[in-house]
Amino acid sequence: MIRLQRHWLWISHTVRQMARRPEYVCGAVAVICTLFSLSLRLALSRAKDVVKMAPPPVRFFSPNSPVIDLYMGQLDQVERYCHISEVYVILFYAPWCGESISVRGEIDQVAMKLRDQVLFIAVNCWWHQGKCRKQMNLFYYPVIHLYQRRFGPIEYKGPLTSAYMHDFIRRVMSPLQYIATHSILLNFLSHYEPGVLGYFEFNSSPQPPGYLTLYVSALHALKRDYQGTIRFGVITSKQVAERISVTSPGTIYMHRHFNSSIIFPREVLNVTAVNIYSWAFENRETFMYWLRPHGSKSLLLNNELKKGPALLLFFPFSPLAEKQPLMKEITEVALKYHNCNNSKSVQRVLQYMEETNQADRKDQATDSFPHEMEPFFQMKKSCCNTIMLPQWNRISQTLNICELCINQTVGIRPSVIHLVQCNFIEMEAALDSFYLREHTFFHPRTNTVECSNILSYYSPFNYYTVCCRTFNSLFKPDQVTPSELVFSEEQKSGVMMTHRFPHVEDRISTLLELHHSQSHITGLSCNTNKTLNIYLMDSNLHWRFATRLGANESAQVQEFATIIDLLDEIHYVLDQRQILDKSSIENIIKNYSRTYSPLSRHLIAGTKSQAQEKYLIAEVTTQTFDNIVLDAEKNVLLLYYTQWCGFCTALNHVFIQVARLFHANDGIIIARINVAKNDLPWEYMVDQLPTVLFFPSKRKDLSVKYPEALPFTVPNLVRFILSHSTQLVHQDPFQSCNPDCIQKAAELQKDRISQLEKELQRLRAEMQVLHQAEKQLALQLSATRQEEQQLKLHNRALEEKNEKLKSHNEKLQDLYNLRNVELAKTAEKLSEITAVSEKLLKENTLLKTYMASIEELLEENTYPSSTPVRAEEESPLTSHSENNAETESFSCHDTPTL
Repeated sequence: MIRLQRHWLWISHTVRQMARRPEYVCGAVAVICTLFSLSLRLALSRAKDVVKMAPPPVRFFSPNSPVIDLYMGQLDQVERYCHISEVYVILFYAPWCGESISVRGEIDQVAMKLRDQVLFIAVNCWWHQGKCRKQMNLFYYPVIHLYQRRFGPIEYKGPLTSAYMHDFIRRVMSPLQYIATHSILLNFLSHYEPGVLGYFEFNSSPQPPGYLTLYVSALHALKRDYQGTIRFGVITSKQVAERISVTSPGTIYMHRHFNSSIIFPREVLNVTAVNIYSWAFENRETFMYWLRPHGSKSLLLNNELKKGPALLLFFPFSPLAEKQPLMKEITEVALKYHNCNNSKSVQRVLQYMEETNQADRKDQATDSFPHEMEPFFQMKKSCCNTIMLPQWNRISQTLNICELCINQTVGIRPSVIHLVQCNFIEMEAALDSFYLREHTFFHPRTNTVECSNILSYYSPFNYYTVCCRTFNSLFKPDQVTPSELVFSEEQKSGVMMTHRFPHVEDRISTLLELHHSQSHITGLSCNTNKTLNIYLMDSNLHWRFATRLGANESAQVQEFATIIDLLDEIHYVLDQRQILDKSSIENIIKNYSRTYSPLSRHLIAGTKSQAQEKYLIAEVTTQTFDNIVLDAEKNVLLLYYTQWCGFCTALNHVFIQVARLFHANDGIIIARINVAKNDLPWEYMVDQLPTVLFFPSKRKDLSVKYPEALPFTVPNLVRFILSHSTQLVHQDPFQSCNPDCIQKAAELQKDRISQLEKELQRLRAEMQVLHQAEKQLALQLSATRQEEQQLKLHNRALEEKNEKLKSHNEKLQDLYNLRNVELAKTAEKLSEITAVSEKLLKENTLLKTYMASIEELLEENTYPSSTPVRAEEESPLTSHSENNAETESFSCHDTPTL
């Protein structure tokens, strides 16, 4: 306070001095301003740059790329380039995004192929100074937008591969398929995707009424569904339109396979693009679904499996391929499976597909017959033999006749097959495998053929196909000829070949073509309560899902089929040694649809660990479960665990100690199984983890679960084992035993006692070590607690100092504000003093001039006569007195202000 008073006195003294000498006022104001500016610069110079400026962006695409790279985010330049092409693609990317980096090469490939038709633009939407970042709010990268004649944006959300993007861009370029002939119409209708057709006459006008509306509706459909599940076409011929009962131009027709086809209701809805594609989406009919989950953690597959039983088909799919033979076969199977009412349109489509398949086979055979076989596969001849089972059942009055064929395949589906004759040894091995399972081929009387595949007992690469028919016993055996059961290629061609078997086929495809009209697959979805939803997945993109469902990771051909029913907990897998084709898909569907399905549940098995006998705890897998756990001579203690189970890990030390105690006993096995990698039959599964089950010897059906309320300790677990074990129950060793036996038993007991003593000594040593460790831990805990208390005290002291500093800071802030107010007031007073000093200076100059004039008048009036002088003296004296009175009054008026 004393210092403040001294400063205040000094300031008041300086103000008084400046009032006496006004020329110092301007200097003082200038000094104050300079000091304030210097202090402000010093305060700002101490602040450091916290955020580093981002480096300028660089080109994302190479200079030789056909993609226009706006790497500075120049969104305004996109409009300038859009006039170059009718169709253009805009890629919004972030340079740091991994998916943006991976899609860069795919975009380059597509741009190189379509550079003459489509304009490709890439915009950096991450640069903070660019207009793209400021104007567009993107939450993920990359984003691909397509524009077609100012229609858009059509966002592409499909797989980020060149083939799929190329196909989507091609569909945007030409969203309508023009149909001028009947064959093109049948090809359009036989597709698995629903189709919308419009009939227009282009004779009178190149753009008849309604054509542009249908064109825009096709673009709207692509904008809504990137997969393009609805196809749009235009019929340009009147004769072709009459094939689907369309006569009036401008009619929009939607083809449906199983339900009646419909026509767009012009009387109810206005003919607009939005109404057309909305009507198409509401009334579409789909019998197969493509699944393209985004990433390995997508819930799409889980949501679809919750809808009911599903048949998942994995196969390589190329959207740019002109012909998809496997896709046609799958479509044919799906049409038959859902054809409950024997629709004539479906039959026409199936007939057309069969004719095209036969034509493709002929063209393929004629074009590639002189060439060699592709090196990646091999296929041997299919040999068939008609067998009449030598059993007559008087009760059922039925007779079974079967057709046995050998199918030997290695590798992938062949495009060219060179056939050679089979030999007697192969057929003999097939007959042996057949007679070992002949009891499974007796069925009640039916007019259809039941087919199934059996594996060979001699080679893992061979399998046999057996098709059986049952006849009434009133027929004589000689009346049943092989021609009633099978139509061979020799009968078709009119040439009979001599073989050593009663009936032998020349081609592998002959048996697969038998009695398709009588196949049970037709309308099977409505005849049973096991209707399957058919889903397709591209194995080139989603093979990891197939491996999780049981596919072989090292398979050369990525083809896989499985049936999953979450409600009934069903999981069936098609034998991967079979080729995925029409016959194999039909067989797995028919076997699943039976009341008592012959399919066996697929169990996911982990890898078998080596040298199990060297470990204290045996690791059980799906393959070794029967041999280890269900061994009738062993008592087995089994722990169910997973790697992600934290409680399972906490019980490991207890389980290891129990395993050491019973390691010398050959009658007990301590084992565990990882249920996350190994599936078991339902009767051996558990509902919670960890779980311990005890399987006693010779009575495995009486397995016992470790009580949940009992603490999981070594003594409790040992008592649990001893109380439920059969071979460890205490028996009298001297009963029915001779002296030698008693002596051997005593020696065994001594050895056992010595082993137990050694074990006790070891346990005591471990206990001592544990006690020492416990003491060390207690000391460390006490030291840490003391350090914690010291830290708390230090923290409190720091908090008190912090509070004091805060209060002192607040006081200084208040004093600073007070001094600022006082300085402002002094500055105002100084400004007033300067104004007064300027007035005084002006008056001083006036007085000086006035005194000079008076002196001049006095000098002039000293020499003239007395009377005039007196008069003149009186006048200046009066004037002088008046001036003195004015000066006195002025000085009296200004003195208070000074």
